[in-house]
Amino acid sequence: MNPQSQTSNAFIAASWVALLAGLAAFIIGLWNAQMPLNEKGYYFTVLMYGLFSAISLQKSVRDRLEGIPVTNIYYGLSWFSTALCILLLTIGLWNATLTLSEKGFYAMSFLLSLFAAIAVQKNTRDTQRAGGAQ
Repeated sequence: MNPQSQTSNAFIAASWVALLAGLAAFIIGLWNAQMPLNEKGYYFTVLMYGLFSAISLQKSVRDRLEGIPVTNIYYGLSWFSTALCILLLTIGLWNATLTLSEKGFYAMSFLLSLFAAIAVQKNTRDTQRAGGAQ
């Protein structure tokens, strides 16, 4: 990786801030929500599954682009898992007895977290490739 294509510290910081903001908003929203504990657990599990699947998808797509072998099964499961967690959140929110603003809040903080997790993973990989420690 040449120095001109290195990820800027500002973008790295913005990615981390976005990830922490999305996670904090989602989790604080769950903490303060007036819903049963099992429903809170469902949304929390979907968030954690979503973060893992988004990072896994980013890594497998990038590996393929760089010529690093990725099995078709893992690649497909990465795509399926990411789509599934978004579908699970959508179904959960669709059927939830929340106001539309609450549903929107959870959806947007979830999507922000997924996007930011992908950006953080990309930045981490770019930094490691450039020879920096992270």
